[in-house]
Amino acid sequence: MPCVAPDGKPTSSGMATLKSLKDGASTPEEVAGKTGQPLFRVRSGLRELKNAGFVEEIEGKYSLSKNGETAIQ
Repeated sequence: MPCVAPDGKPTSSGMATLKSLKDGASTPEEVAGKTGQPLFRVRSGLRELKNAGFVEEIEGKYSLSKNGETAIQ
């Protein structure tokens, strides 16, 4: 299930992932725990969201970019 739609906007699972990051940087395991999604799906979703500019990754922790913050408002 993709996290970014063909039009470049987050899908419902992408939004769930983004919203799980609103309280600060998290590891993929923490995101999986918050969203209830399988870890493999979270990892691929975070990659997609990072490539689309919605999240940033530093030392294995993911956080919202400015675009990601805008998307969840």
